[in-house]
Amino acid sequence: MSTNLTSQKITELTARYTYGTWRFQKGWKPLHVADAEGCYFTDGSGKKYLDFSSQLMCSNLGHKNPAVIKAIEEQARHLPFIAPGFATDVRAELSKMLLEVLPEGLEKFFFTTSGTEANEAAFKIARMYTGKTKIIARYRSYHGSTMGSIAATSDPRRWAMEPAGKIPGVIFAPEVNCYKCPMMHTYPGCGIACVEYIEHMIENESDVAAVLVEPVVGTNGVLIPPKEYLPRLRQICDKYNVMLIADEVMSGWGRTGEWFAVDHWGVKPDILTTAKGITAAYVPLGLCATTKKIADYFDDHYFSHGHTYEAHPITLAPAITAINEMKRLNTNQRARELGMYLGEKLHALKPKHPSIGEVRGMGLFWAVELVKNQESKEPFNTKSDKVSGKPLVVDKVAAEMMKNGVFVQAWISHFVVAPPLIVSKDEIDEGVKALDEALRIADAEVQ
Repeated sequence: MSTNLTSQKITELTARYTYGTWRFQKGWKPLHVADAEGCYFTDGSGKKYLDFSSQLMCSNLGHKNPAVIKAIEEQARHLPFIAPGFATDVRAELSKMLLEVLPEGLEKFFFTTSGTEANEAAFKIARMYTGKTKIIARYRSYHGSTMGSIAATSDPRRWAMEPAGKIPGVIFAPEVNCYKCPMMHTYPGCGIACVEYIEHMIENESDVAAVLVEPVVGTNGVLIPPKEYLPRLRQICDKYNVMLIADEVMSGWGRTGEWFAVDHWGVKPDILTTAKGITAAYVPLGLCATTKKIADYFDDHYFSHGHTYEAHPITLAPAITAINEMKRLNTNQRARELGMYLGEKLHALKPKHPSIGEVRGMGLFWAVELVKNQESKEPFNTKSDKVSGKPLVVDKVAAEMMKNGVFVQAWISHFVVAPPLIVSKDEIDEGVKALDEALRIADAEVQ
């Protein structure tokens, strides 16, 4: 789209008339992005930036994939919209394709326009199906921003909604975090106490409908569970007839080196939610997938949920093409191979930088956690610092990287390094080099 506005004016108008999310509005000067292609985006002045976090960990195929763009164009000409009560060819075709890539047993689908809506659907389905109400989520989690999903989120983004944000029926379990265990244990001699505590919660709470987990935690630190964790959680849920909901909004679609993170552990959830990479983020699409057993319940029970844009044709068509592109480009294998390369490069930074507490990840999904002190593992900043507007060390480092042409997502005390799955080794080298150089800012504040 052509415009007569200057880049500076576009930034001014954006800040004046629209809200910047998860931030104080005063002083917000969003960068004007004029173009994007491959693993790079370009600002209004023509400067290019390596997209080292796939925007919001969603642009898995990079920018301007021609096949996905063509699918959007063709669907817009063929059938731009029809209400969800009708059948469409793209709805049928995508449903068949999902059966091939989703964990076995997930056979009924509700399409949304975001991950938060997919989780809302999952909560409702679990409660309708079980007749129970409580959802067990975990600390250091993010499941969305609408009232149900934010209530199941345990990071500072929920705090502003209290007490309404904590809707009745959502309770929190300890996260799995072997670097800094909330239960003061050390793996592997811990007996996976963090998951065993969930059984304790179910036994002592009445009315638990579901346990909700990100198999690999996303924004809150790319936390990788021990190999025993998810299989044991599946056993616990089966024992107490509790639904297991896997939130794969961020960890799905090849990000960890398999179609979905649960595939690494052979675990089959009762409900899986996803979004982001399903269309490579070219259009908004979310998915709530359930087992046939759950689906059969609604043959004779009212399915009390819906949206105007559920199964919107223009959202479904690019998903079909994006999945085909993932297969053509073998992005799962690329994520495994290049993820090992990226991991080696990031691990090599730790001996050089006293500000690095831990490097962790799998596939092309990594976190670099910064600390004030490596021995105590004390972070530079806290959750309260984030919501109070205190300058964060990670933000200073990220800003320095932007000056050097590399964009990375920062959150309180860590970076989420998750480049597009089409990234090259040279581009990985470029991103890691920028991080290496910028970490001097954090190193200078180590105590």
